[in-house]
Amino acid sequence: MLFTRPEFLFLFLPVVLTIYYILNHKYRNVFLLFSSIVFYTRGEGLLVLLMLAVTAICYYSGLLMEKGRKKLGFRLALFSSLGALFVFKYFYFVKGMLLTVVEIPTSDISIFDGLSEIVLPLGISFYVFQNLSYILDLKFGNTKASRNFVNYSTYITMFSQLVAGPIVRYVDIQKQLLFRSFNPDQFLNGVKRFVIGLAKKIIIANNCAFIADNIFILPIEDIDMVVGWVGIIAYTLQIYFDFSGYSDMAIGLGKMFGFDFLENFNYPFISKSIREFWRRWHISLSTWFKDYLYIPIGGSRQNGFLTYRNLFIVFVVTGLWHGASMNFLIWGLLHGLLIVNERLWFGEVLKRVWAPIAHLYLIFFVLITFVFFRLEELPNALNYFKHLFQSYEVTDYSYLYYLLSYERMGALILGILFSLPVVRLFYSIRLNYLGLYKVAKVSWLLLLFIISVFYIAGNSYNPFIYFKF
Repeated sequence: MLFTRPEFLFLFLPVVLTIYYILNHKYRNVFLLFSSIVFYTRGEGLLVLLMLAVTAICYYSGLLMEKGRKKLGFRLALFSSLGALFVFKYFYFVKGMLLTVVEIPTSDISIFDGLSEIVLPLGISFYVFQNLSYILDLKFGNTKASRNFVNYSTYITMFSQLVAGPIVRYVDIQKQLLFRSFNPDQFLNGVKRFVIGLAKKIIIANNCAFIADNIFILPIEDIDMVVGWVGIIAYTLQIYFDFSGYSDMAIGLGKMFGFDFLENFNYPFISKSIREFWRRWHISLSTWFKDYLYIPIGGSRQNGFLTYRNLFIVFVVTGLWHGASMNFLIWGLLHGLLIVNERLWFGEVLKRVWAPIAHLYLIFFVLITFVFFRLEELPNALNYFKHLFQSYEVTDYSYLYYLLSYERMGALILGILFSLPVVRLFYSIRLNYLGLYKVAKVSWLLLLFIISVFYIAGNSYNPFIYFKF
């Protein structure tokens, strides 16, 4: 079930919210857990059992660790979580690599029998990482084991951020899991945040997706510099507004149910370096890898070589977290290389140059590295990359004119505009003395919601990128 589907907006969510606040607070987690299971089952069917099994194993592993059997509990949780992730997400990738190296036909290996139809469960990377953050915090002494299975399962399965994040840590909401009271201001802020996220997804991301998807399916000979750059700019805006819009909706839903989730994006395209970009982009993932991988393997406490090695390890894993293909690995390695280069010397250059130049540097490299993120086959990515910098005899732009209709061109412009902190400027302009501020704010949100509903009612193009991660 998608947040952008009518059955969610006008049936599931209103019914769940109504029952949730009618119930005594003692039963709200039970009902939220039940609702989340219904939500996930609606889209994934019996794969809900995988999520519940991993959750149950990690919960009981935490109890084992609390009772002094730390190694057994930790290994059990690690094996079950990473084992599920490997089988369902990385099996084919590793199989392909092995068979390429040893050159053995798949049909000659009986272990591959019956494994040709493995389906990637929605949100598996997110709920596995939430389980792992809990277990690792127990190991590092940052929290105590949960003794309430319903509360823990509610934390893992909460439908607001289950299928595409942000990655929520148990330590950040463990007190909220015990008690939440109705706060009208928090609820209204949640509605506002949800509507903004919905509009970002429906109005901007989906229109940019239509442009990007229709360019990336073109034969490579039909792509020249102009078409290529339009495609990658549209895709970059799509992925940002798709994912940040989803994060806004998740944070907004959390507030409606009394939870405060941490921010996941902070205007990453205003950055002036790749290092700054990763402090602003997918913050929950960046901090997860920093706290649970980079720092434990040594971080920057060691000599230069080992620090750079640690950075490369983190970005290799970051690339593979997004997808099991060579291109995601290359995307991660390129970002790791850029960050190492900035730490070595180029970061000091960026501090001294004119700020717009540093900003253009960031935008340029984010755009070109997203080619490898978008095209999972390496030859296709290399061909597209080459066409970004070479002029070809493509003189018929009628297809591009069709893609760049007034509506979709407007979405591109809005995407560029709202990737900057212009909303903060709007809210900083206080019109209270004219009695217009609250009216303007409510009217703006209402207009965004109405436009989004019109798009939804028209069955507009509506892909979700991060569902496949």
